[in-house]
Amino acid sequence: MKTIGFIGLGVMGAPMAANLLRKGHSVTVYNRTPGKADELIALGAKVADSPLETAGSAEVMITMISNDQAVEEVYYGEKGMMGGIKPGTTVMDCSTVSPSLSKRLAGDIRARYAQFVDAPVTGSKPAAIEGTLLFMVGGDKQTVDDNQDILLTMGREVIYVGPSGSGSIAKLAHNTIVGINAAGLIEGMAIAAKGGIDASSFLRIVQSGGAASKQADLKGRKIIEHDFSVQFSLALMLKDLKLSSVLTDYLGVSTPMLEASKSLFQIGQNSGYGELDLAALAQVYEDWIGMQITDLKPGSSGDQ
Repeated sequence: MKTIGFIGLGVMGAPMAANLLRKGHSVTVYNRTPGKADELIALGAKVADSPLETAGSAEVMITMISNDQAVEEVYYGEKGMMGGIKPGTTVMDCSTVSPSLSKRLAGDIRARYAQFVDAPVTGSKPAAIEGTLLFMVGGDKQTVDDNQDILLTMGREVIYVGPSGSGSIAKLAHNTIVGINAAGLIEGMAIAAKGGIDASSFLRIVQSGGAASKQADLKGRKIIEHDFSVQFSLALMLKDLKLSSVLTDYLGVSTPMLEASKSLFQIGQNSGYGELDLAALAQVYEDWIGMQITDLKPGSSGDQ
């Protein structure tokens, strides 16, 4: 098995690295914030002191980092991993970042006689834990094929989407739909709640009809139970919608629904809900309708 370096032990990265370790891979990990590697150490991970050190011992590097700025710091900063990448190394960035950054990384890494693929994922924390992520991958097709077994240790499917940057474009297009769907679900649940409809009953209607969606399955109960523990944070959803807005401006695509959902999540961020799950956008609507989206007691009404 190839030796793996893994950088980024957040909500998604830690369980991804854990699945690699459980399948017998030798994994060296690094996280910018200390103290997140204890469970991985128990599974057999080694811990590096810097991205540079992580890359120096790895045949395959995997990064799962929150945003463009953090990715640039890890790759290009002081003791950044770029200086440790050896010829023949494969680098797979699973972060959701701008396609322009993915293309720049690909060019700089190829200049070091190494390979780069942008391999963002769909599936939030539960899928990362279960190893059922889907990878959408841009880069050299042969490199993707040669490393598919590593990706499938962390996920259920790998879809090749084109040259460098294509994975990042696919992910932003995908997350545009996620943001719009989530906002639509919450708005519909707010209408039903204000109209006196029991939230659980309405969610069953949504899941059984034309409004059914993955967001209804993942977020419906969280909204009703006010469980805003993070599967995918509101701040990261907003970040992705902003990246998509920049991309669509560049592509010349009119995106009125993207802009509306971006504004809604910006309101959520400004209201202090950024570090909660994206389902916390429901609290913005609850402020607007003057009541909680929840199950109603028999005989109660949504009228205020």
